[in-house]
Amino acid sequence: MHILITGIGGFIGPRLARNLLEHGHRVSGTWLENTPPPNVEGADLYHADLMDRSSLDRVFEAAKPDAVVHLAGLSSVGDSWKRPGEYFRVNVLGTENLLDAAGERTVVFASSAEVYGQVPEEEQPIHEERLPDPRSPYALTKAAAERISLMRGAVVARAFNLVGAGQAPGFVLPSFARQLTEPVLKVGNLTARRDFIHVDDGADAFRILIESGQPGHTYNIASGQALSIAEVLDRLCAVAGLKPPVEEDPERMRPVDVPLLRGDNGRLRKLGWEPRQTLDQALSDLWADSLSYQR
Repeated sequence: MHILITGIGGFIGPRLARNLLEHGHRVSGTWLENTPPPNVEGADLYHADLMDRSSLDRVFEAAKPDAVVHLAGLSSVGDSWKRPGEYFRVNVLGTENLLDAAGERTVVFASSAEVYGQVPEEEQPIHEERLPDPRSPYALTKAAAERISLMRGAVVARAFNLVGAGQAPGFVLPSFARQLTEPVLKVGNLTARRDFIHVDDGADAFRILIESGQPGHTYNIASGQALSIAEVLDRLCAVAGLKPPVEEDPERMRPVDVPLLRGDNGRLRKLGWEPRQTLDQALSDLWADSLSYQR
C-alpha cells in the first residue's frame, strides 16, 4: 500500500514512515516549505500547507497514494490558549481541506485523549464510546476535526501521551529533560496523571490502524495505566542520575488542567496491537536526545 503521511517531519512522522517501510509499504509525506527537511530515508517528500487546498491537490495528483495518515497540525495544549484562532484554522479547517483532497481514500486522523476532558476516576480507563468534553482550545479543535473526519468515514486515533526522543521542547517531559542540568528545574502542575506510551508503540498503532482500522470508528492509543507528572519526573531524574531542586512556575500553569486521563486500549488490542516498550525506555531515549542539544 502507498501511504501519505501529512506532517511527516514531526514527532511521530519519521517513526511511522520507518515502521511502514519495514512492513513493505511505500511512503510519501508532506512538510511545510521553509522548515528543515525531514530526515526520512526511503520516503518521497512534498511541500504542502493544510491551509492551501491547491497545494494538497497537487500532492495527491503527484503521489497518488492509496491511503493517508493525517498527523499535521498544531498540538500544544498550553499554546492553544494563546492562539485559539490559529488552532481552529489549522486543526479544523486544515483537516477539512485534507479530507476534501483525499476524496474516497482511507484516512487515519490523529486526534488526542484531551478530547475526553474531565472524566471521574471511577469511570476510567476511558472507552472510545464516551462523548467528548473538551476543556481547552486544542482539545476543542481536535473534537471538531474528529466529528468531520468520522462523518467522512475516516478512522480516528485518540493518542494518549506519547513519549520519546524528538518531541518538541515545549512539551512537559522534553522541557524537564533539557532543564535537568540547570540549577533549578521549573515546573507547572505535577499532580496531573497521564497515560504514557513509547512513541514507537504509537507509530506501530498508526500502522495497524491504516492497515486494519474500521472506517468511521475511533481507537484509543493507550497503555491503560496512569502516572502523575511528579512520578514521571522522578523516573526521568533516576535515568539521568540528576536531581535538581524544583520550583513551581506560574507561567507553566494552564487555565484548565484535566486531573486524570487513562485509556482503555481493548479495541486496538483486538487488531493485534500491544505496547512493547517501557516508559523507562522512552525516558532514556528522551534524556539521550536532550544531551545532544546541550553539546
